[in-house]
Amino acid sequence: MPDTILCEQAPDLVALNSSGENAARRYVNVLGVAIDAVDMEQALAIINSRLQEGLRGYMCFVDVHGILEALKSELVSEAYEHATMALPDGTPTAWVGRAQGMGQMNCVTGPGVMREIFRRPEFAGYSHFLYGGEPGVADELASTLCRQYPWIRIAGVYTPPFRELTHREEEELITEIRRLKPDIVWVGISTPRQDLWMQRMLPRLETRLMLGVGAAFDFLTGRIRLCPEWMKRAGLHWLHRLAQDPARLWKRNLRNTSFLWHIALQLTGARRYPMRVRARDADRKQPAADEAEQSEMAGAAF
Repeated sequence: MPDTILCEQAPDLVALNSSGENAARRYVNVLGVAIDAVDMEQALAIINSRLQEGLRGYMCFVDVHGILEALKSELVSEAYEHATMALPDGTPTAWVGRAQGMGQMNCVTGPGVMREIFRRPEFAGYSHFLYGGEPGVADELASTLCRQYPWIRIAGVYTPPFRELTHREEEELITEIRRLKPDIVWVGISTPRQDLWMQRMLPRLETRLMLGVGAAFDFLTGRIRLCPEWMKRAGLHWLHRLAQDPARLWKRNLRNTSFLWHIALQLTGARRYPMRVRARDADRKQPAADEAEQSEMAGAAF
């Protein structure tokens, strides 16, 4: 893995109005998952505030597929419960929030947040690690980002195999990330694998923030075309994706239609989906990776 790719001198940082993090966090209940009732600007304010304060955590971008995975899997539900933020990725998720009285809530996608963080000057001083994508995609993305935003710092990239990492591979990855100490790790290995991976790896990685952005690597390199705004507003993002990759996505989209049935039951009160309160005890100051390692060693001694 390469050392830090420093494209150019970063511009001066812009001071953050941290009211986004300090204000009371509000959630909406989407089939039992607590989704942050935010729009893009509010999400970015919270991210920047946490980075400045050195708080650790991971953020999930939760769409219809993720909601349904949480509905049938306790492990996925727990991953969202312990996330720093569970963002409304997908227009249907935002629609449910508005139906619950959160009129300001809007769709916040992984590719959108990734693009904004790389282009905005208030984030320019942070370093990044890209984890995910098909072979060559993360390297291509690093080159693309450096051309578009020459002030950014890419600390390293890693393309995992299409299987679980072996123990040795995982330990090598942990060692490399601890050496590079990136501020942000971008995880693009699909939902819900990335959410489970972030929850499990957070105590072991020396980084401030992990964001599970799914297919964002493909979007930002142009391998997948971005959805037109009118289709997003109409809730047809799924159709745009399906047209580009029907062989892989048709079964998922067919299963996702069950969301309409479940959400109709919830909104009419015909069935209760108790919301799991978001766990906030994961907020820890840097460095936490060394502390976790010492804790493991202490436990092993007994």
